[in-house]
Amino acid sequence: MTRDFRDRSLLLIVVMGMLLIAGCSQKPPRRAYGSLVEYVNPLVGTDSEHGFSNGNTYPAVALPWGMNFWTPQTSKMRNGWTYTYKAKHIKGFKQTHQPSPWLNDYAAFSLMPLVGELKVDETARQSAFSHDREHSSPHYYSVHLDDYQVKVEITPTKRCAVFRFTFPSTEDAYVLLDGYWGNSKLTVDPESKTLTGWVDNNHGGVAPNFKNYIVASFSQPFEKSGTWVDSVLYDSKSAEGQRAGAFVKFNSKSRRVVELRVASSFVSLEQAKLNLEREVGNLSFEAIKERGAAAWNKELGKIQLEKGNGKPEDKRTFYSNLYRLLLFPREFYEISANSDTIHYSPYNGRIEKGVLYTDNGFWDTFRAVYPFYSILYPRKCGEIMQGIMVNPYKESGWLPEWSSPGHRNVMIGSNSASIIAEAYCKGIRNFDIHTAYEGILKNSENEGPLTSVGRAGVKWYNELGYIPSDVGVNEHVARTLEYAYNDFSIYRLAKLLQRPQEEIERFAMRAQNYRNVFDASTNFMRGKDKNGSWQEPFSPDTWGGAFTEGSAWHYTWSVLHDPQGLIDLMGGKEAFTAKLDSVFTTPPTFDYSYYNHEIHEMTEMVAANMGQYAHGNQPIQHGIYLYNYAQQPWKTQYWADYVMDSLYSDQPNGYCGDEDNGQTSAWYVFSALGFYPVAGVTAQYVIGAPHFEHVRLLLPGGKELEIKANQLSESNKYIQSVKVNGISYSKNYLPHEILISGGLIEFEMGAFPNTAWGSNKEDVPFSMSSPREVI
Repeated sequence: MTRDFRDRSLLLIVVMGMLLIAGCSQKPPRRAYGSLVEYVNPLVGTDSEHGFSNGNTYPAVALPWGMNFWTPQTSKMRNGWTYTYKAKHIKGFKQTHQPSPWLNDYAAFSLMPLVGELKVDETARQSAFSHDREHSSPHYYSVHLDDYQVKVEITPTKRCAVFRFTFPSTEDAYVLLDGYWGNSKLTVDPESKTLTGWVDNNHGGVAPNFKNYIVASFSQPFEKSGTWVDSVLYDSKSAEGQRAGAFVKFNSKSRRVVELRVASSFVSLEQAKLNLEREVGNLSFEAIKERGAAAWNKELGKIQLEKGNGKPEDKRTFYSNLYRLLLFPREFYEISANSDTIHYSPYNGRIEKGVLYTDNGFWDTFRAVYPFYSILYPRKCGEIMQGIMVNPYKESGWLPEWSSPGHRNVMIGSNSASIIAEAYCKGIRNFDIHTAYEGILKNSENEGPLTSVGRAGVKWYNELGYIPSDVGVNEHVARTLEYAYNDFSIYRLAKLLQRPQEEIERFAMRAQNYRNVFDASTNFMRGKDKNGSWQEPFSPDTWGGAFTEGSAWHYTWSVLHDPQGLIDLMGGKEAFTAKLDSVFTTPPTFDYSYYNHEIHEMTEMVAANMGQYAHGNQPIQHGIYLYNYAQQPWKTQYWADYVMDSLYSDQPNGYCGDEDNGQTSAWYVFSALGFYPVAGVTAQYVIGAPHFEHVRLLLPGGKELEIKANQLSESNKYIQSVKVNGISYSKNYLPHEILISGGLIEFEMGAFPNTAWGSNKEDVPFSMSSPREVI
């Protein structure tokens, strides 16, 4: 009996068991979710700075995948660290589209209330605040501005927000709208009690005609109004120029509460007004707030933690991570007056039909974000494929790798291929796969207009099977390794699409290119020149150069699709596990000569105190799960539990490095459920250590997946046995089909490793070098 047949037979037995259970018992009604939004702390990750990241996040006041986010602003404009927990002053409340401080913001503007003297300079107008009088939730933010005795409240929709300012009794209450750096135009209309205009600030990735159109409507009449340009005040009702702004004045002696309804559009001012009418209309602040809470509870409620492991903070940590996972990529589309879905294209500057998604770096998110969407949001995932891959390709001629809002020249890889392939291989069909595949083929053979688009060094990679160290392409080993996984993904997709055999074999061969940069004399991945000689000098703790934000200690394990091949290269599973063990025991030294300074990821690795393991950055986040491939799953269980307990929390310092568009959060969410997608395109999830005693996943189509970890406790962290739908299960991975079919997965936990469970050769996940095909 072949191994492939045994695996397929086991899957059939499990699915049949699930159907039997469904047929013999009446399915209970779904439980109503509680107010899970109360468990989310948007301040997690905000205790960060340029030199040390505890997440590099800001408290996004937003709906899931919203077009616009809002955040209090403690830093000066153009500073990517827009809100830092240790700051003592607030300078404004910003509409933001920032996906990362390293990419910075675009289309931003801010609102700020004040009393007394009119001050428009962002530092002069700032106010002290205290976290004791600050409340941060996904759907609602409030804070007391101490210098002005003003309470500010914000609640969002996807494209709008409602502000409520409660002023003290004064004749001099102001609200400012700051158009920020870049060009902007603002107009005050006292008769309609509105501000309108546009801003165009950005950091790249836009067409020349890019604008964010704004409409802001107040509940109270203005006593006075005016504008400014670059902090110079004017009596004019309209101003245009670098950093234009507008102010309105109220007498709050009798009416202390002022509400502001604000919307924006990337299409037109008329569309911004339509967005405001549709999403806010005449609804009250409280009604919008309740809708926001319901929207978040609906999504958070798709994973219900029925019972924890005795630590209430873990539930807050889980839902705070899930919140981050559901923010990006953002919906960059709008609904026209004719009810058509339209978007402004930052790629060609035209108004196009269809959806657009943006603000995503695939180097980060291909690892776990899109695998997560494939389970709980398959239709949404297909829509995202159309909006973040297909339409940008149609509008620019290239698949994105980092979009914000258009192409940005950062990071490496061709990971759009793996995301598209994974979606299609998992049965997601509601996107134009043929246009997507056309873009994949173009990327695989060409360098793009930016080094992040297409494949830098592709000529060498395709001819030699690796990118040499002496041809002027930086991070050459990292690119070679990532291209190899991308080519494996293309190979899998090409087979499903029944492409020509030569094409299928070409990508299958390229998927093995990782072997060309493995040095058996050191058991590390290593740079090699075009003549085939190893790059000298070599030290495995040298960051950069051949690698991307990491060293050989991290990238040696970047063979996601073929861990068995890497095991063989290292001399067998004993040598492999010994090498993997040494990642956690080798002192966290580093050579930063490539960067000429210590970058924050190095500092965070040292602070994590896990040897050379650097969970604060993506290249090795899957490394813990590789023990399963070497038939030692108990080590995966130990380290997964350790990282969840030690490197995550529900506090402002709750991450151990950049959160990165949901990826570091997705690692926690998956790991807490008890499994992780090492190679998403294989449609398998490697089993780790469940972190909660009882979890329910509400799946599409009314299905439920129940996960139980019996006897789980702080000491009982090791898996003793597993059952799927009542049937004993020895594999140390779970196929995608089992998860999306629903049913019951039961883990029996204990205080000591069961070295017999999941440790046979036939129990390990797929590797390309193994004789069986992907389930």
